Amino acid sequence: MSIAIKAENISKAYQLGQIGTGTVSRDIERWVAKIRGKEDPFLKIGEANDRTQKATSDIVWSLKDINFEIQQGDAVGIIGRNGAGKSTLLKLLSRVTSPTTGNIKVKGRIASLLEVGTGFHPELTGKENIYLNGAILGMRKQEIKRKFDEIVDFSGVERYIDTPVKRYSSGMYVRLAFAVAAHLESEILIVDEVLAVGDAEFQKKCIGKMGDVSKGEGRTVLFVSHNMAAVRALCNIGIILKNGLIQFTGSVGDCVDQYGITSDIQYLNEKFIMFNDSFRIYSDHHNRIVDFISLEIKNNNTIESNTFATTQIISFDIVLFGKKTISNLRVAGGVYNLEDIPIGVFFGEKKLAVIENKKTTINISINNHQLAKGIYYMDFSIGTGDHTEGITDFDHVHKALFFEIAYTNESTKQMIPLWPTNWGNINFQNIQIIQK
Repeated sequence: MSIAIKAENISKAYQLGQIGTGTVSRDIERWVAKIRGKEDPFLKIGEANDRTQKATSDIVWSLKDINFEIQQGDAVGIIGRNGAGKSTLLKLLSRVTSPTTGNIKVKGRIASLLEVGTGFHPELTGKENIYLNGAILGMRKQEIKRKFDEIVDFSGVERYIDTPVKRYSSGMYVRLAFAVAAHLESEILIVDEVLAVGDAEFQKKCIGKMGDVSKGEGRTVLFVSHNMAAVRALCNIGIILKNGLIQFTGSVGDCVDQYGITSDIQYLNEKFIMFNDSFRIYSDHHNRIVDFISLEIKNNNTIESNTFATTQIISFDIVLFGKKTISNLRVAGGVYNLEDIPIGVFFGEKKLAVIENKKTTINISINNHQLAKGIYYMDFSIGTGDHTEGITDFDHVHKALFFEIAYTNESTKQMIPLWPTNWGNINFQNIQIIQK
């Protein structure tokens, strides 16, 4: 399979504040260096692109020494936080701007959708803008005419096609713009975060179209989005950018999991956790008659403290503290992936009890969990009652336990391959809750 895009040491520097270095002598120094083919002397003191830190230099590297290869037919998800350099990278690949250093080699025609209404003239009608935008993207008039009905049908704005686009909503803008870009017979389709403007039905339609373009037609797709579910559904390769640098690259499942690993899962590799108020949610709405005190992971020391095999029982002890004696307590929990999507929940039977000013330990074991490869976290609540008689929650801890499903078998420690989908379907039929 041939290489569609190759980036070699590409960097992009921008100057903060007003244009110019501040003095005529420095501007002349930069100009002389440029005509002599030398590096800009003021770029050497540029800083990495961390938008949260105050700068000491007026030069910032939006991207720095980026290297990657994208094969023809790959669907690549580019993810990262705001200011990471994603849009800058797409603009370089689309040749909207040039890199400060490095080279980009592209094989084939590129169709880009970087901003809502890119290439649209507000005074022209939707129909006229289809021809204008198609011409900008490199489509011939006969090609546009042949695909016109298909473009209008996909966009869903047929009623307004003869209306000036300045009267369109932002959602109608992006519908029409994406329809034109998606129907261009280009080898590479680049889509920035514009799909977030559309409604859920249109986003689903666009993801399906890009999937057809990539998998069915063998075209290359570069997709930037903060919607990790959409990235996972569409892409097979992922690139994580952070402060203008490539932080991680690999399969899309590994990238999404890696992207979710932030400071809030600092307990990922700890076997024993003491709960403090940072774990608790809605603490003002819970009377805290019973508190969660600590959690300890149990796995017979056969695998790392919080890494499990698909065949292994997930087991842990939770310590409770009762401020008064209460019986008929029930514990509830839920498992979520790193995109905060619930995988499964459970409600224990009303048979737990605590004694005033005493600690009580309960053990929870999940057998035959059926979870796919990935990292997950759990929430727990403790209270009384049920949905028929009403529920009273005493305490609720959020992101209490992080664990990873990584192995196929606990004895061999053979790494589990990435499943086609990473959602998993947890089976709580074999859960056991025992009071020690």
